[in-house]
Amino acid sequence: MASIWQARQFHNQPEESHQHPFLVDLWQAVREQTAGRFDCRVYAQNANVAGSDPAVLKMLVEGEIEFFTQMGGILGQIAPVMEIQGLPFAFTSSEQVYRAMDGELGAHLQRELAAKGIHSFAQGLMENGFRHISTLDRPIKTVDDLVGMRLRIPGGRIFADLFESLGAAPVVVTIAELYDALKNRRVQGQENPLVVTEVNRLWEVTRYVAITSHMWSGFNLLANRRFWTGLPTDVQAIIERNVAIHVARQREYTQRLNRELPSRLAQRGLVFNTADVESFRRRLGDRFYRRWKAELGTTAWRLLEAEVGPLT
Repeated sequence: MASIWQARQFHNQPEESHQHPFLVDLWQAVREQTAGRFDCRVYAQNANVAGSDPAVLKMLVEGEIEFFTQMGGILGQIAPVMEIQGLPFAFTSSEQVYRAMDGELGAHLQRELAAKGIHSFAQGLMENGFRHISTLDRPIKTVDDLVGMRLRIPGGRIFADLFESLGAAPVVVTIAELYDALKNRRVQGQENPLVVTEVNRLWEVTRYVAITSHMWSGFNLLANRRFWTGLPTDVQAIIERNVAIHVARQREYTQRLNRELPSRLAQRGLVFNTADVESFRRRLGDRFYRRWKAELGTTAWRLLEAEVGPLT
């Protein structure tokens, strides 16, 4: 029997990543529990769509695809408050992130996205991890080592503001182009969770890794709102239940992998050091946070500080 609803799920990581198999399992479970009525195909690396994440986000909003996973920095292009997920040095653990994003702050963000035509799942924030800086030619020990460095960043104003404030020269490069940008020395370094360095083989084109934990990032599981609201409530309930189950499994797996990766990547030749992050914080100062409090709004800021404590 042909499925009544057919959908497409895009994400920007390889098939062997910490996202893809969990999304495949999620949608397979939904297909089984709807007796084949709902079928969703998962496309790794955004199906090689030109323009990568920003282009696919536009496709989601316009209804050209039904589901997408994306981090807050990119989503900030259409809902600026989403940048709060990557506020530098705001979070100290993934569990703290989950409490905030599965709770009142997350509900606030969901309402903001709904106004832009996107449904965000209440327990749909997948783990990517804390971000660290990897470089080609020299280690990053203090903030002064970043000065003038061409550092790859994804899209998102908070990334640009952070690294400009620290003295680097940020360069926007999509994840699809990142390996070649490092190999060809278009950029001198990049910043990502270790799991992204692993699955995208960035250890082949970098040498040093500075543990900075300067920002947390994750993947929000999203749906085109018009498509979502058109589904029967029983199908919605099945999807929501499986999102919660499979996202919880993905979080646990990815946290464990990020803990294991320093030793694995060191065996492949990467040289690790722990950076002096206090030098980063001092250079940012209160001005950076006051600026972003104004950008993100008092409601989001209040809900964030309720979880993490005062930031200014």
